[in-house]
Amino acid sequence: MITDRSYSKSKLKKQEGTNSIMKMNGTETRAGGLKNLQDSNFTPPSLYTGIISFFISAVMLQCTIFSADKISETASVKNTVHLLLPPAVYAVSGVETNIYFDNIILAPNSWNYLFDVDCSHGRQDRERWRYFPEDKDVGKFPLSIKVFDAENHLLAQASTTVYVSQKDAGQGKKISLLLIGDSLTDASIYPEELYRMFKEKGNPEVKFIGTYSGSGKPSEEGKPSHEGYSGWTWAKFCTRWVENPSACIYKMGNSPFVFMKSAKQELDFKAYCDKNNNGKAPDYIIVFLGTNDCFNAKDMNIDATIDNIFKYADLLIGEFRKVGPNTKIAVTLIPPPVATQDGFGQSYNCGQTRWQYRKNQHRLLERMIEKFKGREKGEIFIVPVYLNIDCINNYPKKEEQINARNPKRIIRDANCVHPAKEGYYQIADSFYSWLKYELNQKGI
Repeated sequence: MITDRSYSKSKLKKQEGTNSIMKMNGTETRAGGLKNLQDSNFTPPSLYTGIISFFISAVMLQCTIFSADKISETASVKNTVHLLLPPAVYAVSGVETNIYFDNIILAPNSWNYLFDVDCSHGRQDRERWRYFPEDKDVGKFPLSIKVFDAENHLLAQASTTVYVSQKDAGQGKKISLLLIGDSLTDASIYPEELYRMFKEKGNPEVKFIGTYSGSGKPSEEGKPSHEGYSGWTWAKFCTRWVENPSACIYKMGNSPFVFMKSAKQELDFKAYCDKNNNGKAPDYIIVFLGTNDCFNAKDMNIDATIDNIFKYADLLIGEFRKVGPNTKIAVTLIPPPVATQDGFGQSYNCGQTRWQYRKNQHRLLERMIEKFKGREKGEIFIVPVYLNIDCINNYPKKEEQINARNPKRIIRDANCVHPAKEGYYQIADSFYSWLKYELNQKGI
């Protein structure tokens, strides 16, 4: 339940104060002593004075202890809900930016917690912070979030910086973009939306590099090319090779970046660029991988799984960097799954639970931020897609009968990790906002 934060803030302030205050019969009492607040000539008998003093001292001792406990508790916040904000949030004039609260903590039910957003821009709703930037907002500003439990205990706090770019950033330029991913890219919905957005007035001319336009179809004129393959991982892009790829369905063929050289398969991004971009490295590369890499991990092996992801991430990014020393490379903080178990039941029966995958996904994001933050000087960036997707409303739905004995029909989630088109559009918004930040002509 999300409540008005004004009560919680005032309560917390009182709890954190170094002096507790009580008023009794016109007397203000502090831990440091008494002060007569009324102008009175009445002097109580000494017995009453002693009783009153003893009572007030005892109460104030309890108040002081309570206050000290709260100060200690607040000073040693342990982030038990794994609140996770990225170093930067990207926004652009005319495009909505969101931070969905369920996506930034790790909890089976985020409705059990209270969120408090401190920011000079945007608006806090029940389930999100939302912001629709205007031209006058171009620049940067801080944003912080606190998380409380139902008893108003501060559980976690984190902050980030929001960067707002003007809508005409990059106008008149020519750039090339390579999108790499799994089925979320293969669906081609967010690539096509990016393609459409960049066709609008005030944008650069964008060349989408790639060999596919979705679902194994070769590149088509008027559609964005990319390298999106259903079920693929960081490792497959580095190593996948089969002797007869033409006999395979498209997703089981060779990696577009692996070539046969001297009877040996090698990761060779230069050969890829020679074949698909006139020998030039892309100006921008977005890698949107991780879902398949961590999907089946368990608590006991998730960190080992991520270690293996990073092994191939380093290999692939290193290969990109050899060919394009100035190429700007973005790694994606992947989105959470659908909001309920129904989507997992629909997709995998009893093969996976939402909570297990949600734990895997959140841990991967924690490790990715640790690994890739602060590497902007090396032209490596983090795009926090996970913040901006509505996992309640923007995943596919399906109407079905409640059960065999009840003919009434209800709406259930119908997919676990693949959004509806509206969710894909939010993914496109995240990538567009980062690209606009990088294209910002005036700087921030």
